[in-house]
Amino acid sequence: MKIRMLLLCLLSFNLQAQIERVEPPNWWSGMNLESLQIMFYGPDIAQHQVQVSEGARILGVVKTENPNYLFVTVNTADLPAGNLRFDFSNAAGEAFSHSYPILEREEGSAEREGFDSSDVIYLIMPDRFANGDPSNDSHPELTEKANRSKQGGRHGGDIQGIIDHLDYLEDLGVTAIWSTPLLEDNDATYSYHTYAQSDVYRIDPRYGSNEDYRRLAEEMHKRGMKLIMDYVTNHWGAEHWMVKDLPTYQWLNQWPGYENSNYRMTTQFDHNASHIDHQYCVDGWFVSSMPDLNQRNPLVLNYLIQNAIWWIEYAGLDGFRVDTYSYNDKEAIATWTRAIMNEYPNFNIVGEVWMHDQAQISYWQKDSPIGAIQSYNSGLPSVMDFTLHDAIGLMFHEHEADWGSGMIRAYENFTNDFLYADTDNLLVFMGNHDTQRFHELYDQDLGAYKLALTLVATTRGIPQIYYGDEIGMRGEKSKGDGDIRRDFPGGWAADTQNAFTREGRTSQQEAFHSFTKKLLNYRKTTTALHSGRLLHYLPENNVYVYFRIGQEQTVMVVLNNSPQAQQLEMERFSEGLGSATTGKDVLTGRSLNLQTSLKVKGKTPMVIELKN
Repeated sequence: MKIRMLLLCLLSFNLQAQIERVEPPNWWSGMNLESLQIMFYGPDIAQHQVQVSEGARILGVVKTENPNYLFVTVNTADLPAGNLRFDFSNAAGEAFSHSYPILEREEGSAEREGFDSSDVIYLIMPDRFANGDPSNDSHPELTEKANRSKQGGRHGGDIQGIIDHLDYLEDLGVTAIWSTPLLEDNDATYSYHTYAQSDVYRIDPRYGSNEDYRRLAEEMHKRGMKLIMDYVTNHWGAEHWMVKDLPTYQWLNQWPGYENSNYRMTTQFDHNASHIDHQYCVDGWFVSSMPDLNQRNPLVLNYLIQNAIWWIEYAGLDGFRVDTYSYNDKEAIATWTRAIMNEYPNFNIVGEVWMHDQAQISYWQKDSPIGAIQSYNSGLPSVMDFTLHDAIGLMFHEHEADWGSGMIRAYENFTNDFLYADTDNLLVFMGNHDTQRFHELYDQDLGAYKLALTLVATTRGIPQIYYGDEIGMRGEKSKGDGDIRRDFPGGWAADTQNAFTREGRTSQQEAFHSFTKKLLNYRKTTTALHSGRLLHYLPENNVYVYFRIGQEQTVMVVLNNSPQAQQLEMERFSEGLGSATTGKDVLTGRSLNLQTSLKVKGKTPMVIELKN
C-alpha cells in the first residue's frame, strides 16, 4: 500500500512539473477587473480538463492549435485573498493540482496618483547610468555578457545603481524617473536597450530582480518621487520564450514571412490611405528581431492588459511610457489603455507618438478634438510634444531671427495648443535616448542650454530631461545609438571622475549642473509653473516673453535668444503683469523694477516671480 501511495505521489509530482509557467503568476483581491485569464503552459497541458476550487468560477477555457497552452478565465469579482486550487485531469486518469495565490491588495492602490505637470521626469538608460552591483553584470542564463569596451554592448548599469543615486536626483530637483525597459532581453547583441523583450514577467537579471525593482519604487516613494515603467505593447523580442513556441499562429502579425513596417503612422488616420499601406504600418515588424504582436487577437490583448496591471500592482508603479504607441492597432491599443485607466483612474500613461505635426500628435491623446473627427478616442492621457523638440533643435542656433526662425518657432508651436485636449499633459523635452544629444547639437553652449531648459521647465506640460543633460554630456547619433547613451561618469568604481559629486565635476559640468538644480528646485514648489495659464507675446528682436498665471502667483519668463542685450518696454506686457510693479529673477536673485523697462543680457533667460 505504501509503495502504491509513493508511486501516486511521484506521478503527481511529475504531472505538476508539467506546468512550466503560469502567467500572471498571481493576482489580487478587490480589483476592478472582474475576470482573469490565466495562461498555463507545459507539455500537452491542453489535453487536461480543469476545475477550480469552491469560491471561484471558471468562465471559459481556450485551447489553441498548440497543446502546450491552456487559457483559463475565472471570475474574480468579490474574490477574497487566499489560494485558488486548479485541479487538472485527463482521459488517462492522471490528475494533479496547482495552487494559485490571490493576494491582499494594498490599501489605496486603485487611487494611486500618476505623474503630472507638477513633476520633472528624469530619463535613465539603466545600463549606462550606474553599476551598483557588479556581480550581476553577466548572467549564466542569458547570452550577452558584459563588455564595457563595446559601444553597443552591455556595460553593467543596474537597478541598484539607480537606487544608490536617488539622493543625487532628489537634490537635483527631479521628482519622477522614467527608465528605459528593465525586463529580460536575451538578444545575442545590443540587448542593453531592452526593447526586444524575452520574458515580460521578469526583470533582466543583469539589472537585478523583480524584488529589486519593487525596492526601487519603495525607495523613491519614501522621497516623494514617482516611478514610470517603459512598457512595450507593439512587439517582443525574437528570443521571447513564447515566440519560440507560439500559443497560436495568430499571436503575431504574420504575412507569412517577414515584412518590415513602413513606419508611416499617418496611415492610421489618413482616410485616403490604401489598405496595404495601413497594413504595412500596423502589421509590419519594427525590425526583424522584434516580432510584431497581434493585439487584435483577444488572447494577446488580454495578456498585455493583465501584464501591465500586474506590474503596476506588484511594483507600485506611478506611470507608463508606452513605446511606439502609434504603431499598434489603434482600436486594440485604445482598449488596452482604457483598461489600465479604468483600473487606476488617476494613473498616467504617456505614449511615444513620434510625429512632426500637432494635429497628428493630438489625434492620439484622450478626448482629442482631432480624433473626434473620426470618432476615435485612444483614452491615452499624455503624448510627447515632438514638434517643440524639433523647434528646440534649431532655434537657439538662429541668433538673428526673421519671419520663420529664432524664437518664433517656440511661439508658433504653442499657437497650435488649441488642437490638444489637455496641454498640461504633454511631455516636453530637449532630447531623449533616441535623439541627438542636446549638447552635441549646441556644442556644450551654456547659454543655449539655459534658454532651452528654462523653456522646457517653465512652459505648459510635463518637463523631461535626459540623464547627463545636467552635466553637459555629448553624443553623436550618427556614430551609433551607443554614443548618445554614454556611461554617466562616476557610475562605475573604476571611473576616474565622479560627476555625481560637486567635487568630482569639472567647472563646465558644474555650470550646467548648478543651473539645472536651481531651476528644477524652484519649479518643484511653484504651482504657477505646474498648472498656470500660459499667456505669451510675439517675439521681438528674438526675445520671447510669456507668463504662467496661477491662482496665487504669476511667473514671467523672458528668453533672449539674441547675442545682444535687449531692452523691453514693460507697458506692452501689462496684461500679464497685472498690478505687479516689481519682481525677483529667481535665477540670479536680483530684485527688479518692472514699471517702465527691463534690460535682458544676450543669450540669457530670466524667470521672474512677480510681486504685487
